[in-house]
Amino acid sequence: MSDLDRQIEQLKRCQPLKEFEVKALCLKAMEILVEESNVQRVDAPVVICGDIHGQFYDMKELFKVAGDSPKTNYLFLGDFVDRGFHSVETFLLLLALKVRYPDRITLIRGNHESREITLVYGFYDECLRKYGSVNVWRYCTDIFDYLSISALVENKIFCVHGGLSPTITTLDQIWAIDRRQDVPHEGSMSDLLWSDPDDVAEWGVSPRGAGFVFGSSAVASFNHTNNISLICRAHQLVMEGYKWMFNKQLVTIWSAPNYCYRCGNVASVLELNENLETKFHFFTAAPQDSRVTSAKKQLPDYFF
Repeated sequence: MSDLDRQIEQLKRCQPLKEFEVKALCLKAMEILVEESNVQRVDAPVVICGDIHGQFYDMKELFKVAGDSPKTNYLFLGDFVDRGFHSVETFLLLLALKVRYPDRITLIRGNHESREITLVYGFYDECLRKYGSVNVWRYCTDIFDYLSISALVENKIFCVHGGLSPTITTLDQIWAIDRRQDVPHEGSMSDLLWSDPDDVAEWGVSPRGAGFVFGSSAVASFNHTNNISLICRAHQLVMEGYKWMFNKQLVTIWSAPNYCYRCGNVASVLELNENLETKFHFFTAAPQDSRVTSAKKQLPDYFF
């Protein structure tokens, strides 16, 4: 068994790696991710997953319903860290799988893959608590800058964490973004990671303080211009696990069940077959006796 395979098995047991192992893993991941595009091409069949937010044991439930890596081809839409108890193990397991099976798992960036956001919502504190220094947080947040900012399944399904931007009409404009930076406060890269669909005519102000809200005409225009059949995104808690909008031109996928260990929602992932037909797989939170950490622990009352 290689060192990497051993580390994957260790992470699957929710046991963190040593600091020097994290550094080496991140350096290997960087070599792979630097070659990927801002609009990373993905083949079908593929299973698309929404926010995970450090809910490690719930991510194991996801793998149970959708299949183990690398047998199943996966696309994760970001927000791997923050809020949950196990952001370190969650992100490092996904990263180790990416290094081991680079063509079978695609990771794109969410708005929480950001130095500024992780300082506030848990990942920084978790790294400090588990390692006694900020080094692991630094290695991981450096990797965030290399993650793709969107993906394209079979040239027909556009996948992004948040949504659209009023400054972007074509995929070529996304290809032109310099992604090797922390998530900016404004501009097209920020919009892709922060925006939300809503019942507005075209564009509106986002209550999140970043990105925009966008309506059905913005989606129809973007899809038509880029010859896309569907926008697939995450970023918003959906109690039923998924939500179609705008005559099935956009879908939101949410993959963190019982979000923050208290919301009571179910989670889903979206399976696309070779013909891009859709099928949702649903799962609920992992049973309490399968978790090492007690979810009774008091979480900070973060703003959703």
